[in-house]
Amino acid sequence: MKKNKDIITIGFALFAMFFGAGNLLLPPFIGIQIGDHIWVTILAFGLTGILLPFLGILSIVKSGNNIQDLGNRVHPYLAPILGFIIMLCIGPLIAIPRTAATTYEIGILPSFPNCPPILGSLIFFVITWVLTIRPSKVVDIIGNILTPALLILLLVLIVIGIVNPISNYSSSSFTALESFSLGFTEGYQTLDVLASVIFASIIITASIAKGYHSVKEKSTVVIASGALSSICLLIIYGGLIYLGSTSGISDTNISRSALLIHIAKSTLGEYGMIAIAISIALACLTTSIALTSAVGSFFSDLSGGRIRYKTLVTICCLLSAALSITGVDNIIKFAYPPLAFVYPIVITLVLYIVLFGNIVKSKLPYIGAILASTIIGIIAVLKIFGLLNNETISILNKIPFFAMDLGWVVPSIIGFIIGLAISKKKEETIA
Repeated sequence: MKKNKDIITIGFALFAMFFGAGNLLLPPFIGIQIGDHIWVTILAFGLTGILLPFLGILSIVKSGNNIQDLGNRVHPYLAPILGFIIMLCIGPLIAIPRTAATTYEIGILPSFPNCPPILGSLIFFVITWVLTIRPSKVVDIIGNILTPALLILLLVLIVIGIVNPISNYSSSSFTALESFSLGFTEGYQTLDVLASVIFASIIITASIAKGYHSVKEKSTVVIASGALSSICLLIIYGGLIYLGSTSGISDTNISRSALLIHIAKSTLGEYGMIAIAISIALACLTTSIALTSAVGSFFSDLSGGRIRYKTLVTICCLLSAALSITGVDNIIKFAYPPLAFVYPIVITLVLYIVLFGNIVKSKLPYIGAILASTIIGIIAVLKIFGLLNNETISILNKIPFFAMDLGWVVPSIIGFIIGLAISKKKEETIA
């Protein structure tokens, strides 16, 4: 009985950590592009937005208690370098500014159309700074009340939208394969795979505090909690993709915020929209506080305490505020290059540790797989910036799945096999 209660508690905590309010904007926008390819798109988005984050948690459990333990499976320098990049992405460069921009565009602008973005950002980050510098029970209270409230509101929105759809499926020129590719790569924008290897230590610490000390006990609790969290995420993400597909909107030039506002107003009316706007604003604030605190703690530890936590929190708030006024859509566009680079690396590390961590102890196979994914990640960034000519792209498209932005899959397998062969040859030579 106690274990079931602990699983529910940790499972909802995991859901709250993964479900940033900014992620509300992604699924509906996917929906307006894929027509009736609902299930294949939900599957693809679920792989990168739900399953891989869960595996990220599991990879930490299998390696130890934190990202340092995971990195040590490959190389001692991997964790600080990868952690540095990840914290910038889930921190002041992408995720934190996105929470403020989402709050402004959905929580403030519809009710106060004359409010300038700089004022909204200023208010948002003053509150974030105060509650992060001096942690308060207010944050816990908001989070504990908000998560179920937001979940209930979204479930009401989704159920009403399914029972009484706004329109028929949107028209789309996408094939099922193209819809899958879109769903898979858009799942990167949740940032949850990156966050999972940082947040895992919190979940593991919570399970240890509840009396689960052995690897087997921790794994059991985390897997069950992850299953509960994944089910909640699947229902919400899947429902929002469906609402986007039946929103009656086919113009992909519409902003993600305007699309969500249209769906909420059309489904729940003005009062429902106000309730969701308030919930989203509070959810974004809670997420911002948690991420800002994580950034301050990580970089302070990385500097050996030479840079104070409060100083780092202040810098994080200032940088995030400056970027947030550019707007949600611009932040999402800005995010593509860094995510295209770092996601294949993190996914490769997580997948190979989960699949082979118990049977392959040598570091060389993992190094080979990560090197291959890193090379593909660099090539992907060059492609995004238009630095590759058509002839080069044509050659690269011969790499399996490269045209679908999944070109790292086969090279990472080859790198892993080469590393495994070299390690076995070394063992035979020593023997």
